[in-house]
Amino acid sequence: MIARVSLELALRKEFDYAIPPELARQVDVGSRVQVPFGPRKVLGVVTAVAEESGQVNLKPILKVIGAQTLVTAKVLRLARWIGEYYCCAPEIALKSVLPEAVRKEDAGWRERLLVRAIPVNGEPPKLPKRQQEVWDTIAERKEMPLTQLVELAGTTAATVRKLEDRGLVSVTSEVSERDPYARETIVASQPITLNPTQAVALEKIMQAMGGTDSHTFLLHGVTGSGKTEIYLQAIAHALEQGKGAIVLVPEISLTPQTVERFKARFSSGKLQTLVAVLHSHLSAGERHDEWHKIRQGRARIVIGARSAIFAPVEPLGLIVVDEEHEHTYKQEEAPRYHARDVAIMRGRMENAVVVLGSATPSLESYANCKKGKFTLLELPERVDDQKMPYVRVVDMRQAMHKEKGPPIFSPQLREAITRRLERGEQTILFLNRRGYSSSLQCPKCGFVANCPNCSISLTYHRADQKLCCHICGHAEQVPAACPEPKCKNPAIRFAGTGTQKVEDILGKLFPKARVKRMDADTMKRKDDYRHVLGDFRTGKIDILVGTQMIAKGLHFPNVTLVGIIYADMALHQPDFRAGERTFQLLTQVAGRAGRGDVEGEVFVQAFTPFHPAIQYARRHDFAGFYEQEMEFRAQLKYPPISRVALLTLKGRNEEKVKFSAAHLRRELEKLLHDREAKGPSPVTDMFADDNAAETAARPTAGFKDLIIAGPAPSPLLRAENLYRYQIMLRTGGMSRLSHELAKILQSLSFPDDVTLAVDIDPVSMS
Repeated sequence: MIARVSLELALRKEFDYAIPPELARQVDVGSRVQVPFGPRKVLGVVTAVAEESGQVNLKPILKVIGAQTLVTAKVLRLARWIGEYYCCAPEIALKSVLPEAVRKEDAGWRERLLVRAIPVNGEPPKLPKRQQEVWDTIAERKEMPLTQLVELAGTTAATVRKLEDRGLVSVTSEVSERDPYARETIVASQPITLNPTQAVALEKIMQAMGGTDSHTFLLHGVTGSGKTEIYLQAIAHALEQGKGAIVLVPEISLTPQTVERFKARFSSGKLQTLVAVLHSHLSAGERHDEWHKIRQGRARIVIGARSAIFAPVEPLGLIVVDEEHEHTYKQEEAPRYHARDVAIMRGRMENAVVVLGSATPSLESYANCKKGKFTLLELPERVDDQKMPYVRVVDMRQAMHKEKGPPIFSPQLREAITRRLERGEQTILFLNRRGYSSSLQCPKCGFVANCPNCSISLTYHRADQKLCCHICGHAEQVPAACPEPKCKNPAIRFAGTGTQKVEDILGKLFPKARVKRMDADTMKRKDDYRHVLGDFRTGKIDILVGTQMIAKGLHFPNVTLVGIIYADMALHQPDFRAGERTFQLLTQVAGRAGRGDVEGEVFVQAFTPFHPAIQYARRHDFAGFYEQEMEFRAQLKYPPISRVALLTLKGRNEEKVKFSAAHLRRELEKLLHDREAKGPSPVTDMFADDNAAETAARPTAGFKDLIIAGPAPSPLLRAENLYRYQIMLRTGGMSRLSHELAKILQSLSFPDDVTLAVDIDPVSMS
């Protein structure tokens, strides 16, 4: 027998190997194997098994990694689609479907020694004092880990071994699973009675789960409308059908609170099952054990961030993508897949129902509902008749005139915080910029402290007394005077505001308030997030200051005030989605207020208070924002009117990068024109005409609607010492374009120090 193997090398080619007789029973499609490749030993995945090969003198497979196949046939098919659609080597796509902790050759379960008491017939033997104390301890508990017994009894392993020699205990090596939530006390929860709109939405999802075809729903519900309860009851229905479920949550929203809700619902009762969690904060060992619980079928529900979409759940009945609009679902390095679109494609491949949930859906998903590709389910009101928070927009231009400079807190927000502190209610303050000040400037000569590696100013971090770059991580000491040799002005000053400065000023304005900050600088250890949110939930914190990690997924009934410090910070970015992102962020942050019995209030501080994104967010009017934004997108042929591919060239020499970008543009124009002249070609079911997850086999149009923009410098020209130039392609049908792009890029060569990155359906233009 012959095994076709995809190696962990980006060669865009598979290789045949002979299956030795002693490995014949172990090798199957999806098996992870070690094979010889030249002088090296390389790991790979078996993608097919055949009886003959066109190659001669085949080398044998050296060994099989793991007791069972690691990549299922269905996930293998999905990986191939990712490689084709997202224009990357299939080996890279295949590598991404397995966590690194599982791919490692030496990865395995952790074993530990377990001590068990052996029942004694008749009178127990007389023992020395130390052995008797140990025997009493283990006899009471029946069994416990050796390390724990030694620590509890204050003894040594040798004493325990003497009891083993007497036949009183057994010491055996057993697998010890690493459970990241083992120390958590989770109280079981029961299904909640749904309101009429929730019940209608759930009924439609359950009806689709009873069919034989895949179906995609967009669950558009305002913040606090009970979307999570619908997810939970839909998952319960999938379990009743003997199927599993995957729940995708943005990494930033994957709070302990979110995980506990799912674990609590399925920790007892007839639908009891393990809930596996997959995210980046797990240790390698925890990730290994959680993944294998899924592969072995013990965990039927998976909750995790982007890469959890590849979890080997079989059979799969439901995929939930919560906060489907989140840009963190997009992978930043190859393969640059979007987990939402991959989820839809996997649902169609495995006939699973896909539910996309959001209070602020992406324009692409909402447009797909308008076209009839998705089914729209709406939850227009909060549960339990709770009112949406009242949003007040504060014009900071007026506040700046009164204060002789841009203040951090308007008088209205200061007064609102004071009232909450007096009433014992809690406040969340949001600013999406960490650090103390965003730049260091000299008012005399105009010097600005910039990063030596990136075209961006350094941010001042007061706690460390350092200037830091948030792109490459460069850090340097704060100068005592202007570094310019001809200036040396000692009155150098900081400009801009970050979360550290907000926390500092709060301490001066409200000295008795208990203030805590949540951003990437404070949340460095695995349990920091859990501890801070636990303290906030129990009322030990009055004011929580943070970046976007506090914007989503949090439910605290005592929060009655949310303050957004600078709402228009991201509004004027060189990105056509800037308005959409601002609307989504404001709506999501505002949704943290008023989730209890007291009506919530939100203060939005802005220097452009009449911008449509801010005004529509103030009125919680998504439909109005959608109509207005789509007019702008249609004029410039931006998504969802068209599809975008972003080609970024990087290198240390700017002239080389610029020349390579111009050469690429000429080749694209020439080759795409040649392809168009030959006429349209049929598209297989692995390609979608105008949606990444549509599987209709039909011919596509030529490239007559293709718009090529650039080359132009990236909005961030230099990052990590690399100059970056971009070419943007816009077309109505991306699938054929990505297919042709792969051919074009393989035929082109660039200077050794210039690299090209292809991003299909990018979410960021920087």
